[in-house]
Amino acid sequence: MNSTEIENGIIHIYKNDDRLAKVIDVSGKWLLKPKKDYFNSLLKAIVQQQLSIAAAASIYNRFISYFNGKIDPEKILTAQDSDLRNLGMSNAKVKYAKDLAAKVLKGELNLKKVSSKTEDEIIKELTIVKGIGVWSSHMFLIFTLGRLNILPVGDLGIRRAAMNIYNLRKLPDEKKLCKISEKNNWAPYNSVASWYLWQSLKL
Repeated sequence: MNSTEIENGIIHIYKNDDRLAKVIDVSGKWLLKPKKDYFNSLLKAIVQQQLSIAAAASIYNRFISYFNGKIDPEKILTAQDSDLRNLGMSNAKVKYAKDLAAKVLKGELNLKKVSSKTEDEIIKELTIVKGIGVWSSHMFLIFTLGRLNILPVGDLGIRRAAMNIYNLRKLPDEKKLCKISEKNNWAPYNSVASWYLWQSLKL
């Protein structure tokens, strides 16, 4: 992902979807940049599951402080479960974090080569980790790798935004979201459309 690709994506969505064009007018440009620390991105996704933004940020900041600003698989795997729970993680999330660390260290999940793989390959690899499902994989693809054509059909915010913008009677399911995407020609910039759907919830 680079600034030119994002600009092309915004123009594409603006021209093809009148309703999202209105959101773009008041939301401005997408400023997201891909991240390089894949392990920390996945760990953060585990920590943040089913939490408010404020609560998730608070817990992750405790992680940063506890590990002196540097979190890696070895440190997670050797940390005491009780210490991780004291940072605010549930028993389940402690298990998920350690499973992620173990699979990275064993080479079962090779994060060094993940950026060169297709979206389907990445989702297949990431979901071998306990606690990382399709939703977490979609977030990783969009916000860490910067893939531009991801439609996170399981995201509640995306579903709620689509219901509001397209005047639906109920939250759309995966099939309905895909139809909306096809009708409004979001591809190959589904990620851009998704970002503006999220933005619409702030308006």
